[in-house]
Amino acid sequence: MTKNEIVVLRLFNQKIATSHYNTANQVTSWMGAIQAQDYPMAKWAIGLRLPNATDQNIESAFNKGIIVRTHVLRPTWHFVSADDVYWMLELTAPRIKSSLRSRQKQLGLTSAFLSKSNKIIEKALADGNYLTRNELKSKFEKAKIPLDGNRLSHLMMHAELEKLVCSGPVKDKQLTYALFDERVIKKERLTKEEALAKLAHRYFSSHGPATFQDFHWWSGLTIAEAKVALEMVKPVFIAEKIGKQEYWLSDTFSGSENPSGSVFLLPAFGEFIISYKDRSASIVFKEQEKLVFHFGVFRPIIVIDGIVAGIWKRIVKKDKILIEFTFFKTPKKEIMELTEDAAEAFGQFLQKEITLSFQVI
Repeated sequence: MTKNEIVVLRLFNQKIATSHYNTANQVTSWMGAIQAQDYPMAKWAIGLRLPNATDQNIESAFNKGIIVRTHVLRPTWHFVSADDVYWMLELTAPRIKSSLRSRQKQLGLTSAFLSKSNKIIEKALADGNYLTRNELKSKFEKAKIPLDGNRLSHLMMHAELEKLVCSGPVKDKQLTYALFDERVIKKERLTKEEALAKLAHRYFSSHGPATFQDFHWWSGLTIAEAKVALEMVKPVFIAEKIGKQEYWLSDTFSGSENPSGSVFLLPAFGEFIISYKDRSASIVFKEQEKLVFHFGVFRPIIVIDGIVAGIWKRIVKKDKILIEFTFFKTPKKEIMELTEDAAEAFGQFLQKEITLSFQVI
């Protein structure tokens, strides 16, 4: 297997090159989890995998609680199917909590302090009372809870990891919190071994070809847990080697075409890049990686034939979108045309007219 074959297979397995799914829940379930700290771009991460999807479609599924946004896997927000979020949190929350204890101790967030804050949150959100972050902040301030030193973020993350809260519907264009038990109806209970196997199967099916190190990074599991997870699913996957590196992928791959000449506009923090520890198959030069990954931020990327060829930026106005493209080298005419087509698809997703600008660095 070559690196070119790796990126082609990933385009298909991640449902970027082609997709037969019809709903946001199907896409999110297939992917396992989709990183979502950039909420508008995370909606596009789902939309680009759904033929004829619109931003409104994805937000409708989100508002109905079909997909939820919470801290899971690594300590950041992800979109997760409501059908999966319970067992996934049961599996990964302990590891995230452990990683946060040192900072919580520095902030004086004792068990008693966190218990008090949870009671305030629970009372404020009871009976479907969806509140924004600022509205909850005012509840803490009224109760004389100190919020300096980024305490509010830690209080809310702790509540998410405790399965007390998760995302509520958008209210006046702002994200809200809801009580987890009021939002998540299906609470599938799995043994730890069952959950490990299920998470590994989801990852290698949707993200393969991928290495053990990739899975360990994406999942947030300990090395020991990740090894157990991979061992349990090895019989249903195949291994391919490049040098000494072993890649795992599904043996039921159905994609049959190399998407030669393909152009995709992928979102900030997109799974095509961020879900792998080793990103060298798609990011060819180190200097390009610095442009894609900048001070902890993964920018939206232009992907040509599976290779990162530039970055892009959207400026959303009332009825139009300006998309600024920055290529790493001058693209051919046919690539420019395909880029314009990809931009048009993004405009259709947002249901807005688009204008474009191009530069090369």
